[in-house]
Amino acid sequence: MIEQAVVSLTSDAQSRLKELLVKEGNPQLALRIFVSGGGCSGMQYGMAFDDTRRADDLVVEQDGVQIVVDDYSAPYIRGSEIDYVDSLMGAGFTVHNPNAVHSCSCGTSFDTGEDSGEAKACGCGH
Repeated sequence: MIEQAVVSLTSDAQSRLKELLVKEGNPQLALRIFVSGGGCSGMQYGMAFDDTRRADDLVVEQDGVQIVVDDYSAPYIRGSEIDYVDSLMGAGFTVHNPNAVHSCSCGTSFDTGEDSGEAKACGCGH
């Protein structure tokens, strides 16, 4: 059985990420994706460029671009796909997460249904 990738990039996200990394000029930079408590659905995504690797990090390389995920975040986003969307509402990276049973329209907050807490109102302005 092949293990499911922690995260992957669409071709649009791959292209945009490569452009951004080249502009930064640091070959050690990777896109770090993480989750933290909070947001209007219980958990929220975060993304940042990072040139450090920790012992517990999972590193996914796709066509020359590295994505780094810490071991706490990995189970919450396993199988997710990162896309880059450029629309009238704005441009940016978004996460398509198959583990999310509820997400807010802002696209940065989600719930995996693993806790017994109640859903909160969407506070992201949508």
